[in-house]
Amino acid sequence: MKNKSSNSRNSHQQKAVRNVTRRCFLSSCSACAACMAFAPVTFLSSCGRSSKGAPKMRIRILYSLHGPIQTQPDWPNVGFDFNPVMEKINTALINHFPDFEFIPTLATGPEDAEKIVQKDTLENIGGYLVYQMNCWNQVVQTIAKTEKPVLYADFQFAGSGGFLVYTATFLSNNAANVGFVASSRMEDLLAAVECFNIVKNGGSAADFVKATEKARIASTPSAKKYSVNPNDIKILSSGECVRQLGNSRIIAVRDQTASIADPVMGIPVEYIPFAEVNDAWSKADKEESAGIVGMWQKSALEIVDVSYETLLTSAAMYLGMKKVLKNHGANAITMNCLGGFYGGHIHAYPCLGFHELCNEGLVGACECDINSTATMVAFSTMTGGRPGFISDPVIDTSKRQIIYAHCVAPNRIFGPEGKTNPFRIMTHSEDRAGASVQSILPVNFMTTTLEINNDRKEILMHQAVSLDNDPDDRACRTKLCAEPVGDIEKLFTMWDKWGWHRVTFYGDLKDPVYALADETGWKVIEEA
Repeated sequence: MKNKSSNSRNSHQQKAVRNVTRRCFLSSCSACAACMAFAPVTFLSSCGRSSKGAPKMRIRILYSLHGPIQTQPDWPNVGFDFNPVMEKINTALINHFPDFEFIPTLATGPEDAEKIVQKDTLENIGGYLVYQMNCWNQVVQTIAKTEKPVLYADFQFAGSGGFLVYTATFLSNNAANVGFVASSRMEDLLAAVECFNIVKNGGSAADFVKATEKARIASTPSAKKYSVNPNDIKILSSGECVRQLGNSRIIAVRDQTASIADPVMGIPVEYIPFAEVNDAWSKADKEESAGIVGMWQKSALEIVDVSYETLLTSAAMYLGMKKVLKNHGANAITMNCLGGFYGGHIHAYPCLGFHELCNEGLVGACECDINSTATMVAFSTMTGGRPGFISDPVIDTSKRQIIYAHCVAPNRIFGPEGKTNPFRIMTHSEDRAGASVQSILPVNFMTTTLEINNDRKEILMHQAVSLDNDPDDRACRTKLCAEPVGDIEKLFTMWDKWGWHRVTFYGDLKDPVYALADETGWKVIEEA
């Protein structure tokens, strides 16, 4: 075990800064340069005609993000410099398409987008490339209303949450003018931008969208057949599973209020205030906390940029949460961790505590997500304690992969008595603070990814073969790469109805999932 740094970090205690300076980008025939601006400004290329003398098609590039250098916690991470990324994209487009004129601009949300659209009524803009650089900035929605051809692109491990949800919304609404590209490979972006030539030559926006779909499918590798490792699971009968769910209990920590909520999939739910968790944390035994830290120091591959003091507070949070679970007779806890931490209601991230709870056959779940927590409880119960890995997925068509990313993950993915896998202790990715887990999850196993919706009485499901762990420093620490079984194009369609989170279990749970649905009268929806 190595401890690379013990620097203390205080900046994460401040609230996110929203009003940041933005930069617009100057477009020319050969390069792009940054300048400071508070309002979107159109900078025209000095070359208005193509090499053949015809007027160039003008394409507005809109980077949807907080600012060129990120000053707040969010994907990809605080302090991230988008300038080199945008310059690389701008340069590649200008060099590859001399007969297009690209006009790069930044936009933080709908207000900026509306101003740009108003200005573009005088600018003869032929189409738009909207790049989702941060997750939830709503820019593409306004641009789509122009009815001009729009290519929507994901800067992966940065804008992926919004990209998936917003793309699914366009697909649900049959948007006739919005094509999309979800690839880490520049060549795939260029192939999609090439489709603007269809509009330039008189085709419709709908023709453009069909062409981008054809280009995306053509660049997606064919499905492979993998030899997956054997993975025997002792499955509880659906009737017994339902009985045990009724004896389970979820503790939810959303704010400073307490209440009893309606059960979710038959699982009782109780809300408690941050103060109760914080009190349990503050009273945790210091010697026992130190012993847990010693265990982490021995078992982790390395500890990166996390101080001993932070490990100690994380261990105390773990003990505090266990005490809360015991007091309430519960086996699952989910917490609005970021809201509690940034609001000063809790003083340690629960990530390492969630990691330990999941390893023990209990449930620690992120972001006070009740449906995901109930998913973890239900299918952990069914599989004899196998933990679910709650994640924010990313789709990369260039690899035919879905990447399950989060800063909380177990390292006993086969259950409390199963084999362990290596893990690192690192800072929480978005703010580079606290302590979280990068779990190096096993490869060449069948996985089943699930999400329940209690209101609709539905279980969403897809399966994938685990193939790799992505070490990219952007976004969440654990990133399990897997190839979906089935239609990766269909996998783009459900995010608007289900949200971003999914819960992944190791093993082929397809038949048991259908059996539980039959037992409870629910419906299974296969999203791939």
